[in-house]
Amino acid sequence: MKTLSTRRARAVIVALAAGSLALTGCSSGGGTGKDKSQTDQDAAAQSKVVPLGTAAQSQGPAAPVAGATPGGTITVYQRDSFNHLDPAQMYVSDMRQLAKLIFRGLTTYKQDDKGHQTLVGDLATDAGKMSDGGKTWTYTLKDGITFEDGQPITSKDIRHTIERTYAPFITEGPTYVQQWLSGAGSAYRKALPDGPYKGDHLPKSVLDTPDDKTIVFHFDKPQTQLPYALAQAGYSAVPDSAKDTKDSYDVKPVCAGPYKIASFKAGKSMELVRNPKWNPKTDPVRQQYPDGYSISFNHQYSDYTKRLMADQGVDKTAIGFSNLVEPSLTRQVLTDGSASKRTVQGYAVYVWQMNMNMDRIKDKRIRDAITYAMPNAQIVRINGGSYGGENAGGLFSPTVAGYEKGYDPYGKLKKPNGDPEKAKQLLKEAGKEGMKLVYAYANTEIRQQEAVAIADALGKAGFNVQKKEVDAASWYQQMSKVDNGYDIYMTGWGQDWADASTVIPPSYDGRTISDGASNYSHVRDKHISDEIDKIQQMTDAKKQTEEWQKLHHYIVEKVDPASPIYFTKVLQLYGSKIGGIRYNIEAGYLDVNTLFVKK
Repeated sequence: MKTLSTRRARAVIVALAAGSLALTGCSSGGGTGKDKSQTDQDAAAQSKVVPLGTAAQSQGPAAPVAGATPGGTITVYQRDSFNHLDPAQMYVSDMRQLAKLIFRGLTTYKQDDKGHQTLVGDLATDAGKMSDGGKTWTYTLKDGITFEDGQPITSKDIRHTIERTYAPFITEGPTYVQQWLSGAGSAYRKALPDGPYKGDHLPKSVLDTPDDKTIVFHFDKPQTQLPYALAQAGYSAVPDSAKDTKDSYDVKPVCAGPYKIASFKAGKSMELVRNPKWNPKTDPVRQQYPDGYSISFNHQYSDYTKRLMADQGVDKTAIGFSNLVEPSLTRQVLTDGSASKRTVQGYAVYVWQMNMNMDRIKDKRIRDAITYAMPNAQIVRINGGSYGGENAGGLFSPTVAGYEKGYDPYGKLKKPNGDPEKAKQLLKEAGKEGMKLVYAYANTEIRQQEAVAIADALGKAGFNVQKKEVDAASWYQQMSKVDNGYDIYMTGWGQDWADASTVIPPSYDGRTISDGASNYSHVRDKHISDEIDKIQQMTDAKKQTEEWQKLHHYIVEKVDPASPIYFTKVLQLYGSKIGGIRYNIEAGYLDVNTLFVKK
């Protein structure tokens, strides 16, 4: 899951039961200066498997939020405009927050006030019925579920939802289900090259809809993690009707959640209003307390932080879906008597890394030189210190199964400010002293500050750095182009659920390389692809985790496609008239499903 281009909280997305993270607000106290940021001990709780819920747990309505009252409008300050509204293209954290309000899929995550999570049926009556050793999964749809126009959601809509992800205009969403059904990498598209739009469908032996209520997935190999994959925004229901306007659906999607889109002015604003066709009796997780949401864009973290600290007028009923406290204002926020009581924090699931374009940087010595040169500690300070992140030695987040504390093959923990002499030595060995390096970064305040530190560090290591600023709103769209024209660029990746199978295959399998895919470094390594296939066949979860660890070591030490920079943490502010605040572990931000406006 991708993060935003600033902090990259994408997603993902699946963190797990962690009572210590379900904060309803955390205060640093009246200026004591004591560091109360999250630690990797907190993060470890997120690496546990979320249990599958029962049919009873999948029933609505959702448990009422204590003290909640209906009415009012919540103001949302966001830095970036939403680059996509088509759910199949939603794979970045801010869009996933929006998706929780307006879309529904077969499954979803249910969290209680203690932070315990369960995967339950959303549109489906349960999390799925597995048979044939995991090769077959059957879902039954609930009664009373409709789109915003009142049209009932049937199995044909779910089939359409899956099949349209094969179409060539869908380039940026998750591909787990498609690959499991129809082949690894981008080969799945051959099974339905035009999607369902010319009347073709996947065979019933692959995806069957025997009646209006039933969907059956058939796999060649056991796929025990299907319920978790289906909980992603990318598999939210899309109607099998003329209202699916293919690539134009990205402008005007049809909603099934408690809210629908009243207006959207790209780069400026969005208005959400209540969806009167949403049936709370069918929904186990969502509420519909506010009348609507008024979302505006182009709010840098500094603007968002100052507005919510001041807590005046409309800002009293304001939040950020994914905006964070401006790092330079962290201490001010935590020592302010009012603001410190209106914060929520948690350990995010993302690893920020400096991707190296292996189509352009083929010599591993050069990639190693870049890794040794990276000023990790400076970057962490720019991102808010211990409240914003933690120095990374590898490419596995502390929230994913298989993370190894202290793993540090490039000495990033021992020399957090980088090792320019080692980098110089490697450049000299490669005969590339003074090598030109085209470095792309997003046009946000934090990324601009980082760019100064990174360019300086690379310059000291002997590189000739050419900086290129890129629009943050389309950051991942630009970086995911195979021919993007850049040598190095930072991205953030977080597990889609707490399993390394949602980290290594999407990021490092050479068979996935295509425009819009998440193999940002363009890794083409047969050993990695072969190991992925081997590991995915294992049924012993412990052994599988051990093998993912070994493959992680190979990727970091033998290939070095991306320099590990930092593991992310979240610190957000909210207005004094916002109720129902808690940290959503799966999202990695405040929980949009429980919010209300205080009277």
